Amino acid sequence: MAAPADVKPVDTLTRAEADFELRWLAAQIAKHDKLYHQNDAPEISDADYDAMRRRNDEIEALFPDLIRADSPTHRVGAAPAAGFAKVRHSKPMLSLSNAFSEEDVRDFVGRIRRFLSLGENEPVALVAEPKIDGLSASLRYENGRFVQGATRGDGTEGEDITRNLQTIGDIPDTLPDGVPAVFEVRGEVFMSKADFAALNARQEEAGKKIFANPRNAAAGSLRQLDPTITASRPLHFFAYSWGEVSEMPADTQSGFLDKLSSWGFVINPMTKHCDGADTALAAYEEVGHARPTLEYDIDGVVYKVDRLDWQERLGMVSRAPRWAIAHKFPAEQAETVLEKIEIQVGRTGALTPVARLTPITVGGVVVSNATLHNEDEIRRKDVRAGDTVVIQRAGDVIPQVVRVIEERRPDGTEPYIFPDHCPVCGSEAVRPEGEAIRRCTGGLICAAQAVERLKHFVSRDAFDIEGLGAKQVEAFYEDELIRQPGDIFRLKVHADALMEREGWGEKSVTNLLAAIEERRRIGLDRFIYALGIRQVGQATAKLLAANFGTLEALTAAMLEASDPESEAYANLINIDQIGPSVAEDLAAFFHEDHNREVLRDLESELEIESFELQVADDSPVAGKTVVFTGTLTSVSRNEAKAKAESLGAKVAGSVSKKTDYVIVGADAGSKARKAEELGVAILTEEEWLELIDTA
Repeated sequence: MAAPADVKPVDTLTRAEADFELRWLAAQIAKHDKLYHQNDAPEISDADYDAMRRRNDEIEALFPDLIRADSPTHRVGAAPAAGFAKVRHSKPMLSLSNAFSEEDVRDFVGRIRRFLSLGENEPVALVAEPKIDGLSASLRYENGRFVQGATRGDGTEGEDITRNLQTIGDIPDTLPDGVPAVFEVRGEVFMSKADFAALNARQEEAGKKIFANPRNAAAGSLRQLDPTITASRPLHFFAYSWGEVSEMPADTQSGFLDKLSSWGFVINPMTKHCDGADTALAAYEEVGHARPTLEYDIDGVVYKVDRLDWQERLGMVSRAPRWAIAHKFPAEQAETVLEKIEIQVGRTGALTPVARLTPITVGGVVVSNATLHNEDEIRRKDVRAGDTVVIQRAGDVIPQVVRVIEERRPDGTEPYIFPDHCPVCGSEAVRPEGEAIRRCTGGLICAAQAVERLKHFVSRDAFDIEGLGAKQVEAFYEDELIRQPGDIFRLKVHADALMEREGWGEKSVTNLLAAIEERRRIGLDRFIYALGIRQVGQATAKLLAANFGTLEALTAAMLEASDPESEAYANLINIDQIGPSVAEDLAAFFHEDHNREVLRDLESELEIESFELQVADDSPVAGKTVVFTGTLTSVSRNEAKAKAESLGAKVAGSVSKKTDYVIVGADAGSKARKAEELGVAILTEEEWLELIDTA
């Protein structure tokens, strides 16, 4: 998928621009997650990656109804690599949201106050610790003995690297008496700068691979199939958190770290207890000043709420906890030459301009492409082939062209003329009124769109078919082996032809066909996401699966919802986080005959599992639809909704005859009146808390 055009301030984006950018960001961040977490071979700097995530978060905050199922906010890291046994984390290994400024940090504390309904004068104590640039690992102890170690992987499932972790001196084999029976310690494996330099010297002398940085060296060393190689590498471990614990040994983050230290784990010596944002920011400055002299690489400071009961109440949102944030260090800019502008065509036909640059190293990473967003931004900045441009690597989508250095523009350059026809299929490319994105009208006849849809279908968060990546999809499409999703599950009829292809053999074909067979059974939420419906990312796909349960029910409801006056349409937009725009795209997709034909074809090849909410058996509100109205006093509205969803309830935005409970706070208005009219059960805040307290 082509990069967006030049960056605009988030608050000036149209819905179409925001939609396109979120799709591009999801694809790029997934790609770099895999390169970083799975391959240990990042192509961009941490600042570049952080800026992409920040831009994504800002757009999602402004356009919450456009949040995609494959949004990076729902994902951590990358899928486990082949070669190690898989370990499913009993408690997810979360990633962190980022802060880039003092204002971001103060906003973080402010959000905690609002979520917990704290007074302005009530202190919010934090623990500040350097953010180590290494590889996250989880250590499981049972009855005081180290029994299993795992990488983060995708946050839900990692790799079993127990034998490799046992070679690290900072990791105890046994713990003293008094530790919980089940105790998972989490932290960061890293290599010191001096050890990194010595390792590279030995690697060079032996004619072996030279590592780009200490993080890559640590990751590459830890993920060796031969533990004797890991043992020969000087690795260290800082402990900072926990996973599954049968009994918490402390009631604060700082107290927990003290316990870890007393039990033989190494805690970062620069970790500090802070009584609020001011002292946390002072700790950030102190760590920043010390950064050049530290023996290990860091890329920021992590702040965590100290009180564990507050951490429990705050919970998590998507991929990250609400109670922690990473304050990252600033990044860089650079100058290079824009050699040409190319147009790429995406899954929904969007034409996206990309700047091809004279490669330049920025922050230790080689950059050769940059986003140009759309034709308006090209015109506004007057970007031309041959221009010397400034490449920005922090704060927004990156790499991006910030500005042109006009005084160095060569003679004879001409303004760029944006094409009005698709460069792939030649169809007219139209720009709807009020939108910044020009789209190919070719639809199914456009090879670029068809290929991008197939790539999405087999992507990691969709069908995740091992061995069928972007390059294979392109090649199979070109040779007419795959033209629509169902063809993937009929590839076995081409087994002989596949074995004759360059680079393929009996084993690789057998492995691919086996991987395809493993994916004939799929959950409804992943299936919905795989369809590539506009504005339907992982979160929305899961909402739809949870509310409709089966593909048959979803299809029937969406066909009826094509009438905006229908009850089905009203029920659809009543689902929390699904608005009219998403509803329109959903109804339009299911209304198209060719899309329903694709669904029928897939149903004949697959077993699509009904969706079941995974909640505690004793939850009194599992599957119930609840609506909150009025001002709550004991908890904030956001905390109440988050708690309800964690117990398996469906939170709706308005009252209907399908509503099970309406929880009324002070000054409840029209929703309470409608509940009375419909005979829906009305609970006070106290009654609601009493009800869920049994869970």
